Amino acid sequence: MSFSMYKASVPQFQRMLNQLLVLLQKAESHAENRKIDPAVLLQSRLFPDMFPLIRQIQIGCDFAKGAAARLAGVEVPKFEDNEGSFNDIYQRIHATQKFIETLTPAQIESSAERDIQLSIAGNNLEFKGSDYLISFVLPNFYFHLTTAYAILRHNGVELGKRDFIGSV
Repeated sequence: MSFSMYKASVPQFQRMLNQLLVLLQKAESHAENRKIDPAVLLQSRLFPDMFPLIRQIQIGCDFAKGAAARLAGVEVPKFEDNEGSFNDIYQRIHATQKFIETLTPAQIESSAERDIQLSIAGNNLEFKGSDYLISFVLPNFYFHLTTAYAILRHNGVELGKRDFIGSV
């Protein structure tokens, strides 16, 4: 059985973005029930030098859409980083999912040996598609989603492992 670049990417992004929506809906209810300003929760962070919840979600979405686009050999859509509410962040997640849904397995399956080049914070990075996905994208994607989960738990949102992972 060969490794499927598509199965290791798009379905995983979709599943975890769906779970992120579950986490955020619980967080929104938590804020409402506890009379917490939603903006305060969205700007919460685990430590002062870390990104806040809303930025963790933006970056997680960026990894999903960026990776899917690069692996498919299409232009990465640009999203403004101007979300300020739960509704805004839901829209960003949905826009990410909608973009990913436009890509076919055939576009991504042949990407294992595709040259991937990108620049992050002035650093030029070069990968083969499989290394890009396995060694760079997936760890970063899960890091930012896990950090979002941790911020919510730290702020008292009642979540468990099943909320993060969902049904498998």
